[in-house]
Amino acid sequence: MNRGTLATVAGRPGARADRVAGRIFLACTLLTAGTAATLLGVMAVGTGQFFAEVSPWRFLTGSTWAPFAEDPRFGVAPLVAATGQITLGAVAVAAPLGTLSAVYVQYYAAPRPQRAATAAVALLASVPTVVFGYVAVSAVAPVLSAALPGAGALGGAAAPIVVGLAITPTVAFFAREALAAVPRALLEAGTALGASRGQVVARVAAPAAARGLVAALLLAAARAAGETMIVAMAAGSHAELAWSPLEGARTLTAFLAQAGFGDARPGSLDAQSVLAVATLLFAVTCAVHAAGRALLPRRRPAAAPEEPRS
Repeated sequence: MNRGTLATVAGRPGARADRVAGRIFLACTLLTAGTAATLLGVMAVGTGQFFAEVSPWRFLTGSTWAPFAEDPRFGVAPLVAATGQITLGAVAVAAPLGTLSAVYVQYYAAPRPQRAATAAVALLASVPTVVFGYVAVSAVAPVLSAALPGAGALGGAAAPIVVGLAITPTVAFFAREALAAVPRALLEAGTALGASRGQVVARVAAPAAARGLVAALLLAAARAAGETMIVAMAAGSHAELAWSPLEGARTLTAFLAQAGFGDARPGSLDAQSVLAVATLLFAVTCAVHAAGRALLPRRRPAAAPEEPRS
């Protein structure tokens, strides 16, 4: 409905209520936009003040992160490396689980198993992340510690596995959307040529949906990079460069969670470093999320209803 159509109903009964509702909707929109602008402004100001004291190059390439020490160090590379390591591990776990679940639901499942599988994925998506964190600490980490020599009780290997399980519904949902967008004529053509269902899925559906499948992984990676509770509970707290997945490591989100307990003094350089880390995390997750959204299959907008003729 466009502005011209709205103008034609301005004199009808209920028009006053419509105007009041429109103002309420506008106020909610302005509140949302203002909140977002305020958050971005606070991060921008604090980050600018931080970089006035600390070189951005030193911040991004330094190998020691100790903002609350007597001799503070502001090298964020260990936090970035830990975040990247857990994100990649989580995507490696979620990619086969989520993609194959989507393939099963879209092409193999009968109606009743399809509904059951969809409900199971939705149930997994509704589990609070703190529950995943507890499972990582109480179940996954002890098993890995017993099975893998050198893995500590809070080794970094438990976090990517459990984060991968947490983001599996994201992969499954968007992967199924990508597969559903494949034209049915392509699938029928492959079947008509004598290909089996598996061949049609592997050689027709998957290549046709490749952009959407990659988008599903990128969107899941953005969520994994921003995960807080699981990594705060299971990934450890050592802010050091660690190349082994068996060693614990502190991620960007884990540091932000720790800083929320009040270690940073308002207005101090260490408080500004928290905002700098938040800005870096925001920029990374937004970039990955935007890349995933750009690859999603585009839907044609619905045709606008015709205006009533007088």
